[in-house]
Amino acid sequence: MRKEKIDDEAVHLRREIGLLPAVSFIIGTVVGSGIFVAPKGVLMNSGSAGLSLLVWALCGVLSLFGALCYAELGTTFTKSGGHYTYLLETLGPLPAFLHLWMDFLFSGPASTSFVSLAFGRYVVEPFFVPCAAPNSVDPACQHPRTFVVAVNCWSVTMASCTQVMLSFTKTFALLLIIFAGVNELAKGKTELIQNGFEVKSLTLDKLPLAFYNGLFAYSGWANLNFVTEEVINPNRNIPLAIIFSMLLMSDAVAVTFANRALPAWALVIPVLVALSCFGTLNGGIFVTPRTLLVGAREGHWPQLFSMIHIRRRTPLPAVLIQYPLVVLMLINSEIQQLITFSSFVGWFFVALATLGMLIHRYRFPLHPRPFKVPLPIGVTFTAVCFFIVGLSLYSDPWNTGKSCALTLTGIPVYYLTVHRFRLPNCLKHMCNYCSMHLQIFLEVTQQEIQTY
Repeated sequence: MRKEKIDDEAVHLRREIGLLPAVSFIIGTVVGSGIFVAPKGVLMNSGSAGLSLLVWALCGVLSLFGALCYAELGTTFTKSGGHYTYLLETLGPLPAFLHLWMDFLFSGPASTSFVSLAFGRYVVEPFFVPCAAPNSVDPACQHPRTFVVAVNCWSVTMASCTQVMLSFTKTFALLLIIFAGVNELAKGKTELIQNGFEVKSLTLDKLPLAFYNGLFAYSGWANLNFVTEEVINPNRNIPLAIIFSMLLMSDAVAVTFANRALPAWALVIPVLVALSCFGTLNGGIFVTPRTLLVGAREGHWPQLFSMIHIRRRTPLPAVLIQYPLVVLMLINSEIQQLITFSSFVGWFFVALATLGMLIHRYRFPLHPRPFKVPLPIGVTFTAVCFFIVGLSLYSDPWNTGKSCALTLTGIPVYYLTVHRFRLPNCLKHMCNYCSMHLQIFLEVTQQEIQTY
C-alpha cells in the first residue's frame, strides 16, 4: 500500500490510455484529414478512376500489413518512441538518431502543417463556393493548433477524452459520405467507372505519388506505438487497438462532394471534416513529443526534452517545441508538396524499422514476442516500402532529394554531439545554464520511476 502511494506521488508517465482511447488515437489519425484530401492526389496521379480504386485497395492492404508488423514491434519492445525505439533496438543508434533528426525538425512539422492547412481549407472553402478559397485565408484558421498544444500540455487524460469524442465525429462524417456515394451508384450514376480502367495519363513516374497520397490517407496506424509506456496492459491493448481500428476539383474534396451529392448537408460536411482534421492534429501532437522524450532519455537530444511536468505528468518541453517549428513549416503551404516531402522520409524509416524487426527476429529467435506477424507479411511489406521509396526518387526528385539531403545532414550532427561530444566547453556551459533555468521556469524534472 505504501509503495503504491509513493509511486502515485512520484513524477513519471502514467498508464492512462485504455482500449477505447487507444483505438481512438489510431482511428483519429487513420480516419483523419488525409482521407478527405488525398483522393485528389490519388486520382490525379493514377490516371483513371478504376486505377485509383486499385491504388486505394493496395494501399489499404499495405497499411494493414504495416499495422500488423507494428503490433509485433509494439509488444516486443516496451519503450515508447515508435520508429525511433525500434531502429535503436534493432539497427543501432545512428539510424535511430537520423529518424529523430528528421521527424523532429522536418517531417513531423510538415505532417502537422498539412493537417493545419487541410483544416483551414475545410473551414473557409464553403464560404467561397463555387470559387476556390484564396491561400491568404489559411493562416487565420490555425488557432485550433494552439488549443491542441495547450490541451496536450495540460493533461494526458484530457487529450485522450478529446480524441475519443473527435473519433466518433469523424467516423460519422465518413459514414455519411460513404452512404451518399452508395446512394449515387444506386441511382445509376456510374459514368466514371464504366470505362474506369481507360488510362489516359498514367506514367511510371506518377505511380509512387499516387501511392504516397493513398498511404498518407491511411497513415496513423503506428501512432499508438509512440505511447507504449502510457498504454494500460500494452501486450493486450496494442494488438487489439490496431486490429479494431484497421477493420480533383478542389483541395477540400469533401466540400466539393457535399455540394454535389449532399446539397442539404453542404455546410455540415465541412464542419465534420474540419473536426476530423482537429482530431488528427490532436493525435499527432500527442504522440510526436514521446519520440523526442525517449530520444532525449537515450542521450540523443538535450536532456530538457526528457523531462515532464511535476504536476501535469505531461512532456511539456517536447510538446511546446513543436509549435514554432510548425509555424515555420507553414511558410511552404502547398499541400501536395508537404505530402510528398513528409511521406518519403516517413516510409523510408518505416521500411527500415520493419527490416530491423526481421533482422532482430533472426538474431534473437527466443526473444519474447507476445504478438508475432507471419513472416511473408513482414517481408512483403518491407520490400514494397523500399520499392515505393526508391521509385519516388525518380518520380519527384526535387522533394525526395530535399528529404535525402536533410536526412544526411544528421550524420555530422550525430558524430559531433552524440557519438563523441566535441562542442566547445563555453557552448556546453551555456546550454547547461539555459537548460537549468528553463527547467525551473517550466516546472519539469526527470522521471523518478522507470516506466518500461
